[in-house]
Amino acid sequence: MGLFGSKKAKEAAADTAVEERLSDGTVVRVTRRIDCIGDSCPRPQLMTKKAVGEARPGDVIEVLVDNPSSVEALPPMCDELDATHLETAKAAHCWRVFIRKD
Repeated sequence: MGLFGSKKAKEAAADTAVEERLSDGTVVRVTRRIDCIGDSCPRPQLMTKKAVGEARPGDVIEVLVDNPSSVEALPPMCDELDATHLETAKAAHCWRVFIRKD
């Protein structure tokens, strides 16, 4: 099993996109959800980089992480990925990081 193989089944497909409301009231359509719960660095960063690379401009990716280092590393990564960090929201068991492909 490769570096990206074990969580593939947990990624949401584009046809299952859902709308989410950010804290500022903006509604975004999440086209892909990456579940990195239980993963440590650098896996969440690598999975995010892969997802953003495969996304179309305007697509919003939600990354679920429970590793504090990854939460801090994802937003600064957006500049090099031609993406925008929209928000990081604390959920009950993880953080939800919303990233839009530019």
